[in-house]
Amino acid sequence: MRLKPIAVLLSLLLSLASLPARSAESLSIYAAASLTNALNAVIAAFGETHPTRVIANYASSSTLARQIAQGAPADLYISANLQWMDYLTETGVLADDSRRTLLGNRLVLVTGTNSALVPVELDQDWNLAGALGDSRLALGDPDHVPAGRYAKEALQWLGLWPVAEPRLARANNVRGALALVERGEAPLGIVYGSDAASARVRVLAEFPARSHSPIDYPIAIVRSADRPAARELLAFLSTPQATDIFRRYGFEVR
Repeated sequence: MRLKPIAVLLSLLLSLASLPARSAESLSIYAAASLTNALNAVIAAFGETHPTRVIANYASSSTLARQIAQGAPADLYISANLQWMDYLTETGVLADDSRRTLLGNRLVLVTGTNSALVPVELDQDWNLAGALGDSRLALGDPDHVPAGRYAKEALQWLGLWPVAEPRLARANNVRGALALVERGEAPLGIVYGSDAASARVRVLAEFPARSHSPIDYPIAIVRSADRPAARELLAFLSTPQATDIFRRYGFEVR
């Protein structure tokens, strides 16, 4: 007995419905911890017009670079300085022609919102030891965290590194240093200007740009992940919609 055409069509539709749905493509972006709030907002904006799911992994630039060099499944990488991007470039794991400088930042001295400390003039006469008392200065570990390295450069430029070094509260990333000040565990911290957007800290001073290396955020696609979806996200990060968000969170757009 021959099946009627409509019966054949229904049978085909039921067969297709029983197949597992194809999952949306996903991307993993490894980014410096200082980008956490801003990049989350940009990713949300990207998701409004793109089906690709973006998963962000935040840590210090050095930690992420080493993970990528060892084969971590990153599709894109954003560093908070040039050194760690150069490191990955030298290892050959980045896609050709994908590297560019995306953002910039400032270096600032912060204290807790309820602190009695007042704005200061950052020069060689600043009494850092008196401001700290028996407490410590919070910053990213200068041995591997970009924000900490910039802070060390600035303090050396001011001639205050010998005073600061034995009084450091070394954090694993700049967000950790910010948290120490937010919680009142350190009276002072050196963080990025974008971090100072926190409602729980206030800025006492901005370090002169000439006191430290330029704070740049380079971005690149990992060679093994160089595909259209990754290129779309890379392009989106430089659109007016994305750059407006970055500026709102205190970053400078390059």
